[in-house]
Amino acid sequence: MPSRNSAHSSIPAAASYGPGGGCRPGYLLPLLAVAGIGAVLMFFTLGAALPANSADIPDQAAEIQNNNQLQPLSSVFTPEVQYWAERIQKWSAAAGLDPNLAATVMQIESCGDPLALSSSGAMGLFQVMPYHFTDYDDPYAPDTNALRGLDYLRRSLESGKSDPRLALAGYNGGIGIISLPESEWTAETQRYTTWGSGIYAEASSGSSKSLRLQEWLATSGASLCRQAHKRLGISP
Repeated sequence: MPSRNSAHSSIPAAASYGPGGGCRPGYLLPLLAVAGIGAVLMFFTLGAALPANSADIPDQAAEIQNNNQLQPLSSVFTPEVQYWAERIQKWSAAAGLDPNLAATVMQIESCGDPLALSSSGAMGLFQVMPYHFTDYDDPYAPDTNALRGLDYLRRSLESGKSDPRLALAGYNGGIGIISLPESEWTAETQRYTTWGSGIYAEASSGSSKSLRLQEWLATSGASLCRQAHKRLGISP
């Protein structure tokens, strides 16, 4: 996702409270001790039900419990992307997207490397630019990266009136590019949409192999996938 993308979302900061001040009279100490013990017990009881970090983004995909309702992922994608198959299905369901479209983006953005970093500063599985994250986000956390990246992909798809090719162009070049003639797209965006739309079409057709994906690997993707393969510790 390049620098043209300017959309961002924000999460309000959690409220913080400072400690109380002043001295307590001596005869109140026993009562305060009992109250303090009760407060500590309540804290630990309630704390067990809360996330470790109150600023963490909820994993919306985790709410989808019935895996039978999830759309299947095509077998055309490389092992590094297949590594994330179940989570791609859940992330896509939460975002209202076809998992094969989400997997296509992951394939050509990072080939499944969660720590991928581009020269332009794009980060993680879906190569999301820094300004799409809040101060509370870990950009490399897979759930967070998917939440931000797939939200932008969804909006790009909506702006492109459900045309996957336009959605891919918007994801790469910024949603504003969708309204321009393709002849005015950058060379990078034209290449991106050629690879992406071909891979997605073959993944959606039920084919067991994508010729366009093999072309992408031979042209520029193999080194990216080798890095992801090593990072994920996938057996040869």
